[in-house]
Parts: sequence; structure tokens; C-alpha cells
Amino acid sequence: MRVTALSIMLALAAALPAFAQGSLKDFGNSVLQRQLGGTSAPAAADGRSGQNLSSGDIASGLKEALRLGTEKVTAQLGRADGYNLDPQVHIPLPDTLKSVQGGLKMAGLSGVADELELKLNRAAEAAAPEARRIFWNALEKMTLTDARAVLNGPLDAATQYFRRTMSPDLKSAMRPIVDRTVADAGAVKSYDSLTKGMPLAGDGRSMLTDHVLERGLAGLFAYLAREEAAIRSDPARRTSDILRKVFAN
Repeated sequence: MRVTALSIMLALAAALPAFAQGSLKDFGNSVLQRQLGGTSAPAAADGRSGQNLSSGDIASGLKEALRLGTEKVTAQLGRADGYNLDPQVHIPLPDTLKSVQGGLKMAGLSGVADELELKLNRAAEAAAPEARRIFWNALEKMTLTDARAVLNGPLDAATQYFRRTMSPDLKSAMRPIVDRTVADAGAVKSYDSLTKGMPLAGDGRSMLTDHVLERGLAGLFAYLAREEAAIRSDPARRTSDILRKVFAN
């Protein structure tokens, strides 16, 4: 609505008694706000969340967000083609084999290399559901020290904290599982067929395990960060009392 001098003067004249209740400046500001059709929102005390929450509550809320996130993400990536057909987390061949794959494709003989790439993704998909329990166990080690900083950090602050502090333990716990799924998926046999007669250094199975473990966890954390951000920003995603208590502040 257009604000005119006449409309403001009329509003002031109609409310002269109110000057006794406050300053002309304050009253004039309130009239302008009404004429513009808006209201002034009160400013937060210091712009930070969780001021009235205990560190225990904050840590519990962050853990719950990560717990729900890992449950959803491991189910998503653990199904058939969860990794393989998702361009965001698809696991390519290790760098040492990409040139081999490229050369074979040029000759129309990339079947063995492509099969190995598929089996690496199958290994990650098989390991994902088992990762959930390990993730949840690792969450219990999360301390209260950085709880408030994490709550007031970026939308993926809890995920990044979790990844930064827990990655060594997660990798140690996940390695036997990934090593088994790499073998069970047939990736080791495909690797041996692909590299037969090639002068490659190191143990092929160990290299494949390292590659799937690194890329597989990166995919899990990437989607976990999205889930955390959704819980922080969308009230409908806060499905428990502790989530509503912590993230509504």
C-alpha cells in the first residue's frame, strides 16, 4: 500500500491521546509499520540456539538426528543399485585401473572392467546395512564438549563432527565387513581376471577393500549430512520429543 503524508497525518491526529503513553518517535514508527502492512519481528537475544538447553539435551538431540539419518541412509544405499545407479555416490574403478578400463573400452572389450566396477558397488551395497549398527555404536562415544558449538554450526555440523572424530574407529570396524563383501561379490576374481599378466604392485584384495571402504563411507556421510540438514530446517522431520525440543530453539 502506498504511504502518503496525508494518511500518516490523519493517523497521528486520530491517536493524539496515545502520545501520553510514549514518545512521538515510537508512535510514528508504529504508524508507519501499520501503513506498510508489516510488523517488526523481535530480535533474538544473541542469535544462538539452545540457550535454555542442557548440554545433555543438546547431545541427545544431535545423536538422535544422526541415528535417524543413518537408519534412512543405510537402507537407501543398502538396496540393489543403491550405490551403482546413484551418480552422487557411484563407486568407479580405482585410479590405477581407470586407464586399463579406458583402453579396453576403445577396443570394445571393457566387459571385465565394467563387471569389476559393478561388483565394487555391490560390495558397498552389501556392507551398508551392517554399517548402521557400527554407526550407532560410535554415536555413543560422542562427548558433550562440543555439543553447543555443533548445534549452532552449519546445517551439517553434527555429521562433520561425527565424521572428523569417528572416522578412524568406523573404518576399523567396517573393514572386515567390506573385505568380506568385496570377496563375496566376486570383485576379487574379476580383478584377478582383469589384471592377469599386468605388473601391478601390492595386494589386489586389500586395495579394493580400501577403495570401497573410502568411497562407501564418503557416500554415507554425504547423504547423512543432507538428512541432518532436513531435520534442522523442516519441523515435520522432527519426529521425536528430543528433536523438537533441541531443534525448535
